[in-house]
Amino acid sequence: MVLYQSTSRIIMIRPACFCFNTETAVSNSFQNEQYADLSLENQIQQKALLEFDLMVEQLRSHGIHVDVFNDTLSPVKPDAIFPNNWFSTHPDGTIILYPMLAKNRRLERRIDLIEKLSHTYQTTAIIDLSVYEQRNQYLEGTGSLVLDRANKIVYAIRSPRTNEIVIENFIKLMNYEKPAIVFDSVDKNGKAIYHTNVIMAIGTYVVIICLESIHDKEQRDNVVKSLEENGKRKIIDITYEQMNQFAGNMLEIRNKQGEYLLVMSKTAYNSLTNQQRNIIEETNTKLVYFDISTIEQCGGGSVRCMIAENFLPQNV
Repeated sequence: MVLYQSTSRIIMIRPACFCFNTETAVSNSFQNEQYADLSLENQIQQKALLEFDLMVEQLRSHGIHVDVFNDTLSPVKPDAIFPNNWFSTHPDGTIILYPMLAKNRRLERRIDLIEKLSHTYQTTAIIDLSVYEQRNQYLEGTGSLVLDRANKIVYAIRSPRTNEIVIENFIKLMNYEKPAIVFDSVDKNGKAIYHTNVIMAIGTYVVIICLESIHDKEQRDNVVKSLEENGKRKIIDITYEQMNQFAGNMLEIRNKQGEYLLVMSKTAYNSLTNQQRNIIEETNTKLVYFDISTIEQCGGGSVRCMIAENFLPQNV
């Protein structure tokens, strides 16, 4: 089986009750507390819907297949718009469900959604890792795991949301032959970065990464060495300031025409230098961005978090 880094099919969840999540704010410094005002909830939800719908429309206009599922009103799930944390799909038909730190995020796991996917796509196995929650061990999907799918290598930052024991189980289940590249990454204040996809994104020909967030030189060198050894990718090293503008939270998608699109928020795009944009575009990768400022500031996640990649084979 030829392994592709990216897919042309994605899954997104249209929010029903998007608002500031006080449970996740403990470890997610990207959430802006100005949005915690309860009187703003209806306004935030309406703005988030506008941003979401426009993003879906723009993605489809670029030749990307988007399966949109509606969030349910009950139970209330403030972060349902970020589905990549609770499940992932794989080319062999496997779907993995993940253990989540915040209790109100565990409500996002929906068997009805998995069943709907199974009607359209081939699913060979559903692996439920959520049992690790009983041991207070977490792994929040492709937020915790940045996957080099082409070379079957896991990159992951140690954090309260990313447990090495669960990573090892993932590697065994998915037959990843190489050990995970697990490292420490902190923000400017020395606080652990909560998700790996905040600082790095891996495409077919390009890697976005905030190397200065990896303070340990040996760990940093190990990450760079692995990235350089496993593919002819250009490494775009972003600054702390760019990371804080969600420049690490990008995702490569292949459209129906076979073009490579690197999708990101308008905030992230504006933070990139002209030189960085040129280097990315020289790799035959097109930059596509969306204005999702409300979603970013309130939810503390950006474009990559809003997208669950769909690698499942289609039913004939």
